[in-house]
Amino acid sequence: MRKQKGFSLIELLIVVAIILIIAAIAIPNLLRARIAANEASAVGSVRTIITAQISYNSAFPTVGFQNTFANLGNPGASSPCAATSGNACLIDTLLAAGTKSGYIFTGSATPSGATPTTGFTIQANPVTQNTTGVRSFCAVTDGVVRYAAASIGTCAGTETPLQ
Repeated sequence: MRKQKGFSLIELLIVVAIILIIAAIAIPNLLRARIAANEASAVGSVRTIITAQISYNSAFPTVGFQNTFANLGNPGASSPCAATSGNACLIDTLLAAGTKSGYIFTGSATPSGATPTTGFTIQANPVTQNTTGVRSFCAVTDGVVRYAAASIGTCAGTETPLQ
């Protein structure tokens, strides 16, 4: 009688069960880590937009703050980087387009239609709540990044400051 080499069915099932247990523990931690990374990127992006708005306002006080993020960024190689062309090149193209790292960025300059504009608001909301992010972030002219558990439509400046 020849000795068979290999694993028995029971041994293979035990290995598969162990792999499934490890996956059940690791996958939720991976998802939480991705959400934390997206939130950290969103906070960094809000801070970048704040800095870009302040830089633009300092360089062009007769214009004030920008109403769209596209004017703070570089839309592509075909467009020059100059405030006269409407492209200041202060933020990257993804952020200028309004979506980055699972967050949608919106904002406006205040008062609307006035020149120069004297204030701005920024909102960062997750593309999918509880999947790409849990918290929403915002900022106003004071430069303080704030957060809320729900989606932020307009930043009033009264939300909880980020520590």
